[in-house]
Amino acid sequence: MGNVIGNKIKFILSGESHGDYIVATLDNFPAGIKIDYEYINLLLKERRPMGISETKRIEDDNIKIVSGVFNSITTGAPITILIENKNIKSIDYENLKKIPRPSHADYVAKIKYKDCNDYRGGGHFSGRLTVGIVVIGAICELALRQYNIKISSHIKSVGNIVDRSFDIVNFSNLDRDIKILEKKRFKVLDDIEDNIINEIEKIAKDGDSIGGIIETVVTGIKVGLGEPMFNSVESEIAKAMFSIPAIKGIEFGLGFKFSESRGSEVNDMFYIDDDKIYTKTNNNAGINGGITNGMPICFRVVVKPTPSIEKEMLTLNLETKKEEKLKIVGRHDPFIARRANVVVRAFTSFVIFDLLSMNS
Repeated sequence: MGNVIGNKIKFILSGESHGDYIVATLDNFPAGIKIDYEYINLLLKERRPMGISETKRIEDDNIKIVSGVFNSITTGAPITILIENKNIKSIDYENLKKIPRPSHADYVAKIKYKDCNDYRGGGHFSGRLTVGIVVIGAICELALRQYNIKISSHIKSVGNIVDRSFDIVNFSNLDRDIKILEKKRFKVLDDIEDNIINEIEKIAKDGDSIGGIIETVVTGIKVGLGEPMFNSVESEIAKAMFSIPAIKGIEFGLGFKFSESRGSEVNDMFYIDDDKIYTKTNNNAGINGGITNGMPICFRVVVKPTPSIEKEMLTLNLETKKEEKLKIVGRHDPFIARRANVVVRAFTSFVIFDLLSMNS
């Protein structure tokens, strides 16, 4: 399995949904970064269910740092963190040994790992492992404070309900939006939280699920971050995003709308103000040739609907080789994008800090 990501800073993630622990390790992380446990727990709280028809599996997520931190300061040694799994109901998954869930990793994991995979709760393929991403990302975000770099994410859309986008040209408006999101647990910019919650609860009552889009912005980035060709800013962020379960697409800046546009309409023209160079628009999301140009980075990812739904589905019994109806039991989210929002933000923090470390 490929469970290591990063260039200069290495992040290793291990564990299973119903195993004893999720284990997250940061290697080659610098000494001297103060660990703010209160802030880490704040981000972990954003990932937990909040009672809007979301999963009933609620974990304490108490973290235990067993190496690399002394007197709440990083030492330069590998940082290893344990997060215990307590609230598990493995009996809900016994039938998955022979009846794979549609759109899950059950079937492919069974074949690839010669029927030795841990199928309980999705095993190593479960969204439960994203708790490790949040912890590691929080630590990297603490390190980014010395560079005055800020990262923020919000739910851009749920079905036909759409939030406004970040203003990635006007710095004062963008700073205002980031401060708005800091005060909210449900991360939307406009006053649409109730509309989204009502939609989620309606879909949950129907035994179904729905997808969404998450938009992320990075501010405070200077010119020159990124290592083309194969360590460009886009490629590093995209690799991390596609490592998050349920992420199925990504676009930067104007994204797929570039296909409808002419160069004269979307080229980002340079100008100078108080000896600083900016662009009048930011359709390229602060990145040219895979390298940051000093404008805010902005990208969006699409999160697919949770495959585990209460509606009856058709699948295959791998023992009888016959089609069979499946009604999934267990504790699942009808809308995972709300909880994935902080995971996207956290993983972005890791990628940006790793790219900065490559420049140092």
